[in-house]
Amino acid sequence: MSTDLTAEADRRLDDALAASGARDPREFYRERLRELKQLDVDRYAEAVAYYRDTLIPTVAEGREDPLVAWTEYGRHLASLVAPGRTVEIDATGLAHPYAHPYDPARLVLHLPDQSGGRALLVGLPSELSAPQRATYDILVMGRQKSRNE
Repeated sequence: MSTDLTAEADRRLDDALAASGARDPREFYRERLRELKQLDVDRYAEAVAYYRDTLIPTVAEGREDPLVAWTEYGRHLASLVAPGRTVEIDATGLAHPYAHPYDPARLVLHLPDQSGGRALLVGLPSELSAPQRATYDILVMGRQKSRNE
């Protein structure tokens, strides 16, 4: 992976973030990578290979919207951490099956198949509605009550 390709992918993502007001997903994906590295070195290597061989070229070459490509990377990371399914939470708090490309106004979560595990954050809208905040607080953060209550 060339430095020029990575720089172009970063530039395209930064431009998309600035234009959309979306939240930068790299911070919580880095956290997911650290978690994956501790869980399973082989799956961590798979995540790094996806980043290098799929994500960066796709974004740098303009083959897909950077935010959509990064969300797909987030889904891939989450599935490597824990098998499960990805859902979108709309502004009213209703869950919908994930659809590619996703709706940036929706909260995107990966729900592990194994019961008792917390939902993994895949994508945040620029602003969470009260029902999305409650869903995030309970499913991702593990709070018994939402901060909205």
